[in-house]
Amino acid sequence: MFNRVFRRSFSNARYLRSSLESSVPDNAPTQKENMKWLGKVASMSKKSDTELTNDQSTFTVEKFPNPTQESTTPEPYTIVKRPDSVEDPFFTISVPASNYFLNSSAFSNLSYNQRPKAESSQPFSDIRVLKLRSGRGGNGAVSFLREANRSKGPPNGGDGGTGGDIYVQTASHMHSLHKLSSRYLAEDGSSGEKNQLDGKRGRDVVIEVPVGTHIQWCPDPLAIRKSQKQKRSLAFHIKAVGEDYLAYKPENIQFFRNSYQPGEGWIFKDRDQEYHMARDFFVKLKKNMTAYDKEQTKAELHNDIFPLEGIDLDSPMKEPLLLLKGGKGGLGNMHFLTDDIRNPRFSKVGRPGLEQTFVFELKLLADLGLVGLPNAGKSTLLRAISNARPRVGHWEFTTLQPTIGTIPMGIDKEPFTVADIPGIIKGASENRGMGISFLRHVERSGGLVFVISLVGQNPINDLEILLAEMTESRLHGKNILVVATKADVEGTKEKFQMLKEYTQEKKMDIVPCCAMKNENIEMVIEMMAKCTGKY
Repeated sequence: MFNRVFRRSFSNARYLRSSLESSVPDNAPTQKENMKWLGKVASMSKKSDTELTNDQSTFTVEKFPNPTQESTTPEPYTIVKRPDSVEDPFFTISVPASNYFLNSSAFSNLSYNQRPKAESSQPFSDIRVLKLRSGRGGNGAVSFLREANRSKGPPNGGDGGTGGDIYVQTASHMHSLHKLSSRYLAEDGSSGEKNQLDGKRGRDVVIEVPVGTHIQWCPDPLAIRKSQKQKRSLAFHIKAVGEDYLAYKPENIQFFRNSYQPGEGWIFKDRDQEYHMARDFFVKLKKNMTAYDKEQTKAELHNDIFPLEGIDLDSPMKEPLLLLKGGKGGLGNMHFLTDDIRNPRFSKVGRPGLEQTFVFELKLLADLGLVGLPNAGKSTLLRAISNARPRVGHWEFTTLQPTIGTIPMGIDKEPFTVADIPGIIKGASENRGMGISFLRHVERSGGLVFVISLVGQNPINDLEILLAEMTESRLHGKNILVVATKADVEGTKEKFQMLKEYTQEKKMDIVPCCAMKNENIEMVIEMMAKCTGKY
């Protein structure tokens, strides 16, 4: 269901827990249990030599070193720096700002009144930029047991609650991304309470998306749009990781929580930090807790990754998928009762959550994709072969949003689906006209139907334009059918014969029709069914 990198990385890392984290005693720890746990922390502090920090940034904005190279480089990124050691296991990759596509159509930069309107009343959106933030962990509590005839009992401050997570889940009833909000915030964990009560866990957020959604991480959208609008050559230097620091190439983007430095993050009650730093027992504890915080940081860095190629939700999901994990709650003062520390008036701050931006891109799931130049007759053909009712007109770019039609094949066979996308012009693969914004909808189709108008001056040239704009990567492994429309017009017979000879040389099937008069439509449906590869 998901790409290979995603499965491997997340199955190994998503729920990784540090050895120290798993040894922290649960609620109502005894002094003996605390001594055992802190003793393990002390032994770890002697062995700990890792200097990994979680206060870095996932990306920085830089000037593109060679503007002429920006449009010609075949790779999606350039490796600027490779990992040096276990302490510095990060790649730094450079990605041009022009590689990020955030507009849903060529008209996205226009105001609402200036944009052409689709005739369909059904709202549709195939790309959305979402800012997501997982919840922050709650703070640990500083509290002491209160009983009659006892001025101050043992510490009983509970741990903070874990922050809420961000999940994504496919929903079969959804066919567009227009209902998604631009921002989703998971709930923060609550602070711990007295009587050894842990704080409440933050509420999770589950984002429902249509099947066929592709999720890609992206840097700051404002910087991307500003760079593209001003045509400035900017690049993003992004931290990434491989399977280990010896890996040849990066596989995942590394997220950072910008947390406190190891050994810091304390909450003091009654006495301030200066007072505690003058006490030997606290200096010793802080040194030991530095090792604990480093283990927390290591576990977070292992978990907080996202596939460089994104994730593909191309089939229904039984369970939601974790995108961003919430921060862990801070330790309450009940964990610091030892022989040396009788009245711990301090606790730990909760770990921060993650805040990242993602591009949600819908690629329609259809058996066939209709591809043609503007006003070639694609929408008229879809009306003739199915119950879909796309907008039809005698002007170019009548179709402003994709339409899916379902073609029944009788009670003994399952139907197949056809996606009609807006017209493509020469240079569409370079984002001219309606651009590449709708080519994504035919990437998943099992076959492609090239709709060629026979009333054009040179149908063979029209077909060559479409083949060139689709590029080899989109044509690879797909069945191809050419439908020659408007075959009823006088003088088109000779053009069809020449087009037929050309397609035979290319080993493509071809069928003529007149969609407006429903002539030869049955043969078109039969040839389309063959093109799907399902029958």
